[in-house]
Amino acid sequence: MPKRIDHEERKEKILKTALEIFARDGYRDANLSVIAEQCGLSRPTLYQYFKDKDEIFYYAVKLVTGRMFTRYVAVAWDESYGDCIDRIEWICNDIIDEAVRNEASLQSLMDVMLQSKREHVDFSRVIVKRTIKMTILFKRLLNAGMHEGQVVKCDVDKVSGHIFTLLEAFCFQIAFLGNFSASDSKDFISTYLDAYRIREK
Repeated sequence: MPKRIDHEERKEKILKTALEIFARDGYRDANLSVIAEQCGLSRPTLYQYFKDKDEIFYYAVKLVTGRMFTRYVAVAWDESYGDCIDRIEWICNDIIDEAVRNEASLQSLMDVMLQSKREHVDFSRVIVKRTIKMTILFKRLLNAGMHEGQVVKCDVDKVSGHIFTLLEAFCFQIAFLGNFSASDSKDFISTYLDAYRIREK
């Protein structure tokens, strides 16, 4: 009986290998034949999963953001995680923890982005498109918090933008700086969010 292939597992293996090769050889010089060989696959088999390097990168972003967003939507409307500010803080802390746990993959992804930018291949639109849902989720939570008397009246566009920018900065630090402190970053997020919390008198 032939061995059953887990196609999602294989796609993720191709993805992980490709990101390592992109980071090592540069996005433009990376070769699909080398990726296939490193995965123990033929090039035609690789083409069954990805038609080119761009599709591999898009899949990486889609996979990470899709999984995270699905989890965070469930948390966002679950009152067992606390009030709206508590839920935003939980989501931010989890993003930091995920980034720390996946430091090597994050570093590879950012290396690819930096190298491709130098080679005039800009993936920023893809990133923005895939992450805009997180900003919208923060806006909805802030609006819900204002409606429920948990959050002070504020410009939700600006505040959600600030939160997202902080998370981007933390991810950059995790990938490239050796002195990143998850606890300090979480404290910073907590202090920032506390400024928008309405406290009971």
